[in-house]
Amino acid sequence: MAKTSLPLAASFLLLVSFSSAVDTSRLFLTVVNNCPFTVWPAIQPNAGHPVLEKGGFALSKYTHRSFNAPTTHWSGRIWARTNCAHYNGKFSCMTGDCGNRLECNGLGGAPPASLAQFDLHHGGHHDFSSYGVSLVDGYNVPMTVTPHEGHGVCPVVGCREDLIKTCPAHLQVRSHSGHVVACKSGCEAFHTDELCCRGHYNSPNTCKASSHSLFFKHACPSSFTFAHDSPSLMHDCSSPRELKVIFCH
Repeated sequence: MAKTSLPLAASFLLLVSFSSAVDTSRLFLTVVNNCPFTVWPAIQPNAGHPVLEKGGFALSKYTHRSFNAPTTHWSGRIWARTNCAHYNGKFSCMTGDCGNRLECNGLGGAPPASLAQFDLHHGGHHDFSSYGVSLVDGYNVPMTVTPHEGHGVCPVVGCREDLIKTCPAHLQVRSHSGHVVACKSGCEAFHTDELCCRGHYNSPNTCKASSHSLFFKHACPSSFTFAHDSPSLMHDCSSPRELKVIFCH
């Protein structure tokens, strides 16, 4: 049987159409540094999910970095490390450090740090992204999550306030030179079961807001501020094109 072939122009148009269809199906994660200083973003997947971008990188002031989200389910967190440097051949950060590594490769960060949390279901018939910002582990930089081209409410959420300036003295983390670089949670400051929602307090009925978490909540009401804060602070967006994590928004 003789083979049939499309004219060259038709083949080209088909290829362009196919490429466009593939491209529009992508979900991009973009990390934006609007801070007037370098930050070192870190990415930690939840158990069973792949490490993205080797888990960490440097990001100069007023720059950004975009990468593809996995085409299947992915969940994890993103945060900023600050005041990082090499000392005697060892890399370390004053806030958000992940075991003295530039590339965290799945390791978590040391509190306090502002966290963006994600649960992404990308591709297929149920394409939606859940996202939120947590100050449960404390605060180190202003942070928002901004979805683009999604369907539904898709709000911008996070904490735009500079809490370094207003952090209570008993929650402050200071550098060697005496500058405040982060703000601890009550749990990190006092390590009690009640403030950390451990043991008897590890349930929605017994884990309650404290005066320490209310400091964060009053400044940033759309952020999680204690372990059993309202689940409604995680927001769903259907089929977004891009999710931006913006530091110093």
